[in-house]
Amino acid sequence: MLRAVSNRVSVVIRALNEADHLPRLYEGLADQTRQADQVIVVDSGSTDATVSLSEQSGAEIVHIASSDFSFGRALNVGCQAASGDILVFVSAHVYPVDDCWLENLVAPLEQHADVALVYGRQTGDEFRTAFSEMEVMRRWFPDHSDPDQVHPFCNNANCAVRASVWKTLQYDERLTGLEDMDWARRAMLDGHRLWYAADASIVHLHEERFSQTLNRYRREAVAHKQIFGHQRMRSWEAAGLFAANVARDYLAAVPRRRLLQNLVSIPRFRAAQFVGSWQGFRQDGAPTIELKRRFYYPKGFTPKGDRQPG
Repeated sequence: MLRAVSNRVSVVIRALNEADHLPRLYEGLADQTRQADQVIVVDSGSTDATVSLSEQSGAEIVHIASSDFSFGRALNVGCQAASGDILVFVSAHVYPVDDCWLENLVAPLEQHADVALVYGRQTGDEFRTAFSEMEVMRRWFPDHSDPDQVHPFCNNANCAVRASVWKTLQYDERLTGLEDMDWARRAMLDGHRLWYAADASIVHLHEERFSQTLNRYRREAVAHKQIFGHQRMRSWEAAGLFAANVARDYLAAVPRRRLLQNLVSIPRFRAAQFVGSWQGFRQDGAPTIELKRRFYYPKGFTPKGDRQPG
């Protein structure tokens, strides 16, 4: 165990047109009992007020060309610009639940030398988050901590890593998603410990259309195959998972008196989830440049300064 020390903490935020969400995040960061020493925004071509809002809030801006973007590359670029001993990653569309979030997130890294990664709890906003998405987060991010996790699941929407470990284990820039789980898997193989901190909680807003949810699960399935091997999801397996999860969500909605208002949204979300996963697991070989563009950006959107791949 390490004696608790005051390390420099750098917060890295990946952003693209997040002006509607960033003010709430910056307010939450300003209210923390443990203040960040540095905030870095990795911007991949925003055309709204993302950059100006971030500069006004004291964040440092690092630009990345949209054609060069991947989740792993954006993180590596942000980490390279960071001066902290602890690197904290948050999505641009999250905000802390309370003022102890950052203190609780970094504490295991300061107190235990063998811990390389800590990730915190996530929940949704009942007014803006799909009911099924809330159920996914409730299962993936329980209300009890795990100080010695035996599997590599984690999530970079609310995560902290030791900078010295990142320098030897950088993020895989080729992956279309799940770069966090891939990093955690490699860290565990190197003998490092993973810690889930249920008391480091954020609200994560996924305000997505059907096509965007499908796209998210598709690219994550593609990445899952790249990381863990050439797995398959048969159509009947996807259909079975869809039916089982719709039934489970309906049952969960009844005691909360939310069934009628979610009769359509529940199967809609689960269809996007499992059709997207099925499509992703069917993908063979590395994704094409065009497919990556569809994975990373909404249909029809070309970020400022984008260049066509040669």
